[in-house]
Amino acid sequence: MSLKIAIQMDPIEDIDIDWDSTFVLALEAQKRGHKLYHYLPQRLSFENGNLIARANQLEVQCEHGNHFTLGEDEFIDLARDIDIVLIRQDPPFDMAYTTNTHMLEHITDKTLVINNPEGIRNSPEKILVTHFPDLIPETLITADGEQIRNFYKKHKNIILKPLFGCGGEQVYHIDENNQNFSTILELFAKFYKEPIIAQKYIPEVRQGDKRIILIDGEPAGAYLRVPDKREARANIHAGGSAAKTELTEREIEICAAIGPELKKRGLVFVGIDVIGNYLTEINVTSPAGLIKINELDGVCLEVQIWDAFEKRYKEMKG
Repeated sequence: MSLKIAIQMDPIEDIDIDWDSTFVLALEAQKRGHKLYHYLPQRLSFENGNLIARANQLEVQCEHGNHFTLGEDEFIDLARDIDIVLIRQDPPFDMAYTTNTHMLEHITDKTLVINNPEGIRNSPEKILVTHFPDLIPETLITADGEQIRNFYKKHKNIILKPLFGCGGEQVYHIDENNQNFSTILELFAKFYKEPIIAQKYIPEVRQGDKRIILIDGEPAGAYLRVPDKREARANIHAGGSAAKTELTEREIEICAAIGPELKKRGLVFVGIDVIGNYLTEINVTSPAGLIKINELDGVCLEVQIWDAFEKRYKEMKG
């Protein structure tokens, strides 16, 4: 089965091929004989009922400094010319991202869009977890500074972060000795119109923040992100290191609890974050971690992911 695949992503020239999950997904699609196209989110247009992308045919190879070849600009009708669209641009999950999901929703009866755009739009990563209150640490989402102060007084050791941030950016650990709490609240109020999220600090983060990949609602692999001694954040981009791991009984329980809802929402490729016994995020926009898990466990998760994509496509086409 040879399919036409359009990947909606950030500029491919800027990716790190030693890290980027989209790159290994593209490599696997190419191995299977699928024809690839690349387009930027801002090159998507809705005109007279048609969803058009100004795209380029794409070829990829695992070679540093020469990892891709793009063809000339083409205008492709995503409903008529493409079998599967992969949404793979990074957050921020802002109004441009949201608008893009609305546009892609027009083609979901003809073209398989992964992850499902309605599912993405209705599943902000730090809000979706609140539908599973038994799995998450004590959490507050608000723009009310007084409420945040009360939360801090109650717990004395909290994490503050933007509701729609990514990659560990502007994540603050506020303990009882912190003297910059008011300044941090002022910074959030200045730079964010949205509410922010506060969570009770989980000390187990010192042992690591576990990224678990779920494929069609089932856990497929994981790795541990261990923070630097001077950092509260375990994100690799914030200086964390990767370590091999296995799933605990609690983590298997978490996956079993959220898996059916992920499948229901059309969220085929998902990455969740678990610290200690708590689920902290469900990443549905552009989950990462495939290459690290492959390296640590000697697997090829992209093969399992494409098996799931193709299964969904066959089911859609009957």
